Amino acid sequence: MYYKEIGLGLGAALVFFLAAKGYDVVPLIFLGAAAGLLYYFLQSRGMVKSLVIKGNEEEENNITFADIGGQRAAVEELKEALDFIKHYPQARRLGVRPLKGILLTGPPGTGKTLLAKAAAGYTDAVFIAASGSEFVEMYAGVGAQRIRNLFRLAREKAQQSGKNRAIIFIDEIDVLGGKRGKVNSHLEYDQTLNQLLVEMDGIKGDEKVNILVIAATNRADLLDPALLRPGRFDRQVRVDLPDKEGRLEILRLHTRNKPLAPDVDLEAVAKETLGFSGAHLESLANEAAILALREGASAIGQRHFMEAIERVMLGARLERRPSKEELWRVAVHETGHALVSEWVRPGSVTTLTVTPRGGALGYFRQQYEEDSYLYTQEQLEDRLAVLLAGVVAEEVVLGSRSTGAANNFEQATRVAETMIRAGMSRLGVAGSAELPEETRHELLREILSRQEERVQQYLRDHREKLIYIAQELLAAERLTGERFRQLLRKEESATSRQEK
Repeated sequence: MYYKEIGLGLGAALVFFLAAKGYDVVPLIFLGAAAGLLYYFLQSRGMVKSLVIKGNEEEENNITFADIGGQRAAVEELKEALDFIKHYPQARRLGVRPLKGILLTGPPGTGKTLLAKAAAGYTDAVFIAASGSEFVEMYAGVGAQRIRNLFRLAREKAQQSGKNRAIIFIDEIDVLGGKRGKVNSHLEYDQTLNQLLVEMDGIKGDEKVNILVIAATNRADLLDPALLRPGRFDRQVRVDLPDKEGRLEILRLHTRNKPLAPDVDLEAVAKETLGFSGAHLESLANEAAILALREGASAIGQRHFMEAIERVMLGARLERRPSKEELWRVAVHETGHALVSEWVRPGSVTTLTVTPRGGALGYFRQQYEEDSYLYTQEQLEDRLAVLLAGVVAEEVVLGSRSTGAANNFEQATRVAETMIRAGMSRLGVAGSAELPEETRHELLREILSRQEERVQQYLRDHREKLIYIAQELLAAERLTGERFRQLLRKEESATSRQEK
């Protein structure tokens, strides 16, 4: 990995050692300097093999836009931009300048690389891929030379293939395209970015090979403004997490080569996987197939998909077994979450369990009716109530709290901060960043305390129900949402008869 650095260090150590022993090291220093000059000369001529970017050879590309699910808006926007290249003669008659760069932005695992490969197939272009980290080293000029080699290689490969288009895909471009001036100790980052800017400026529509640069990043806010101006990355295409329909489309793509049992309902699976990316859904389908294989089943059933959701979210089941006291506390905690969730939104609970998995001793899962992009104050307050219900249930039944609620508190604090930014605190509209730390802390405490009191009152009024369902959960270790509601109705019926 760092052979050149190690070699330089050993060489310097050898020279110092020989000098200390009384040897004349001047010839060695002269030879070293000559070797360095020779290496630099070969590097500048592009003759050093190590300067050719690893993995950027033209890939066999059979990906099409039909193979990408859940990104209909991104695909349409990308196609519109690519049509300028695909039908350049018509665009040229109208005076359209060819696009030089398209930036794909969005969370990890949403299919940015697949979109770039599909773009190459759509335009019948040579596809060459590289990662931003491959351009940066400690030696000044190496990254810039690699950029030059990349563009030269794209033109050569296109000509060898008899094509007049080439797409260069740079993943993780924020590594080399970050804002200049941040790394004062070394100018390699700035030189590499400057060379990329020069190469993109040099792209012309009348070349024998038309080059389009497609880049992907999760953090577009870190990129240098010079990259984002018109004439370089002309278009930014947002590749977001898929909605329910998109998740269903992705699941169908990833299960088309898998035998599915008659009870499989992919729409129900899509509904249960809010927040999953395309990569998560691919892993989900694969995990379900693994579970079916482990059981010796001939087809993948719905239970395999439900189990796979938990594996993807939390990890595999753990072999460790908590003590009886810990299990009882976990059962009370998860039942508290479930009770309050069912109270604020009936029918929302899908699963609760005390089976250790990943880093959690137990968990409960909610069902979401539909993907939401806006939240009302009432919805956020209900979400806070559900998050705080676990630790409040522990206090109501066991008289004390535990460290198991740390993650709930972190999530609750983030929700409360969102409410402050949205003007849902007693201050109304106020810039969260400009608020004094003491005022901000006081507002967070008020919002959280209000919901804590609300939940505490509800769980104290339903303490017997809480204990009863927690006992059933502890005995069964896992309850489905339907079984949970059956127990809830049973307890409510028993309470009604006693009152009469």
